[in-house]
Formats: sequence, C-alpha cells, structure tokens
Amino acid sequence: DFEGQKLVERIIHYALIELAVFSFFVGFLFQSIKVTLVVFGLGASAVLGLIIPPWPVFNQHPVTWLPRKETKEKQQ
Repeated sequence: DFEGQKLVERIIHYALIELAVFSFFVGFLFQSIKVTLVVFGLGASAVLGLIIPPWPVFNQHPVTWLPRKETKEKQQ
C-alpha cells in the first residue's frame, strides 16, 4: 500500500542518514576509512534486512480495487 511505502521510505531515509553520521564518527575515532565503510555496510544491511520482508505493519492500508466488469464477448 502507499502508506506503507511512505513509511518505509521515511525509515530508510532517516536510518541511512543517522548511520552515515555514526559510521563517520566511529571511523574518525579509529582513524580508518575501512572501519567507516564496514560499519556503514553492516548497518545498511541490517536496515535493509528489516525493511525488505513484507511485514504486516507496512500493509495496514491495502488498496481496494474496483470490481471487474464483464464484457459482452464473455457473456455469450
């Protein structure tokens, strides 16, 4: 649903920004770009692992479609 997509987009947006800042400070603390990239990669993998499965919280507003119309060809 569209509300679930909006929620996922917000979660990913804020989580990746916070993760980038956190990994920068950890890498700065250790003076290593490798530590920065590893922390960011592991964190991004964790975020994606939580977002990709179709959890029920992301499908609370399902889209209801219009009923199918029968055509004249099928009625004969």
